[in-house]
Amino acid sequence: MSKRLLQSGLIVSAMTFVSRVLGLVRDVVVANLMGAGASADVFFFANKIPNFLRRLFAEGAFSQAFVPVLTEYHATGDMDKTRQLIARAAGTLGVLVSIVTVLGVLCSGAVTALFGFGWFLDWVNGGPSAGKFELASFMLKITFPYLWFITFVALSGAILNTLGKFAVSSFSPVFLNVMIILSAWYISPNISQPEVGLAIGVFLGGLVQFLFQIPFLVKAGVFVKPAWGWKDPGVVKIRTLMIPALFGVSVSQINLLFDTFIASFLQTGSISWLYYSDRLLEFPLGLFGIAIATVILPALSRKHVDSHSVGFSQTMDWGVRMVVLLGVPATLGLMVLAKPMLMVLFMRGEFSPMDVERASMSLMAYASGLLNFMLIKVLAPGYYSRQDTKTPVKYGIIAMVTNMVFNAIFAWFYGYVGLAIATALSAFVNMSLLYRGLHLAEVYQLTRRTMAFIVKSIIAGGLMAGAILWQLEDISVWLNWSLSNRVIWLFLLIGAGAAVYVISLLIMGLRLKDLKAAT
Repeated sequence: MSKRLLQSGLIVSAMTFVSRVLGLVRDVVVANLMGAGASADVFFFANKIPNFLRRLFAEGAFSQAFVPVLTEYHATGDMDKTRQLIARAAGTLGVLVSIVTVLGVLCSGAVTALFGFGWFLDWVNGGPSAGKFELASFMLKITFPYLWFITFVALSGAILNTLGKFAVSSFSPVFLNVMIILSAWYISPNISQPEVGLAIGVFLGGLVQFLFQIPFLVKAGVFVKPAWGWKDPGVVKIRTLMIPALFGVSVSQINLLFDTFIASFLQTGSISWLYYSDRLLEFPLGLFGIAIATVILPALSRKHVDSHSVGFSQTMDWGVRMVVLLGVPATLGLMVLAKPMLMVLFMRGEFSPMDVERASMSLMAYASGLLNFMLIKVLAPGYYSRQDTKTPVKYGIIAMVTNMVFNAIFAWFYGYVGLAIATALSAFVNMSLLYRGLHLAEVYQLTRRTMAFIVKSIIAGGLMAGAILWQLEDISVWLNWSLSNRVIWLFLLIGAGAAVYVISLLIMGLRLKDLKAAT
């Protein structure tokens, strides 16, 4: 089991790595095209809304509710019943998401007013941001159908992941990045509003991902005709689990969306600075946290079905160790190398040194919560795999209210940076509650082996950060360097930091057996 989990984790991480690298290339292209001005704010807003709903309907709540139930059906060995569940789940979800998509397109103005209320007020009163409201409403009509495509992409991915085929769903996001890049190169330069070209790229990206999944479903023998099944026992179980999970699994996304709402009242560029810093945060989060969570959910679901409580706890423990091993250096690395990374990736075209300075502050604030974000991804499946979606909801409510309180406090004093601080702190609250709940329920608690592993990782991470800071030149020197010099020095610093981290762990006794789940 440990070998299979490690192999699956590596496959997902490799595919995700390709996707995230192209995602960074996409952001480099967008930053060069639009920088962090009003047009960028509007595009990121129009892209964020359907992506938020994607997390609710698709990758988040639905997957967490669907995979455990599908695992139960698949474990019986009756493929006809499994296909029937897939057909009815697809048909029911398809009808619901179609209604939401159509309403989103027709009522884009109302959606924009809800989440971009600051722009809406300016539009009503003839203020300086009135044009942002009108443009965002128009662009949402183009980006909202992405929700429909990506919902079925996530459904397909959940099916293939349950069957042990992780590569396809992990590779699919590559096509979104490719289509946005191509649109930025070939559509945006030929129209008066370049940001509209990027919105078209989002639409095309969803379509291509949707088409890409179909041959793999056919090959696996699970490509079925969708059918309405609201009262089907399997669908009833899925939606019963999904309704509370709609909130519980997407707390961090709700918090980010609330950040966008408040940022619409702040200075122009606030949404863009938060976006660019969040994108750098998403790279390790997707590469490590989400990848590990993706492979352990089906494994945990099988352990629960088989009533294998010891194996369940061991799988959780493995997930926590992997997240800590990768999350500690990622967290500290983003914090100490925030400005150099932003310079290398985005400082060209319309993206200025001032934008680097502003985005670096929110990046450091976001990065302080990265390890907690990653642990949430691993701890939450401990509930969903046991078909318990109510408990995370209670914790999610507490975390979201905490975030709102923190937003009110920190945004008042620190503006957009305060929003990032609040999000990071609420992630810590959510993670702590998730772990405490598993511990009190005697489902999972940190073993001595894992606690020792965490301590070693933190010490090694501190040494790594110290080594990087010792070698890091003043940022004024970086401004005078050419792009090639910046790239070389950034890679040297990352490589040196990684070497210090690994060597420190080896000196403290880390061995390959620590990376394997106990059997």
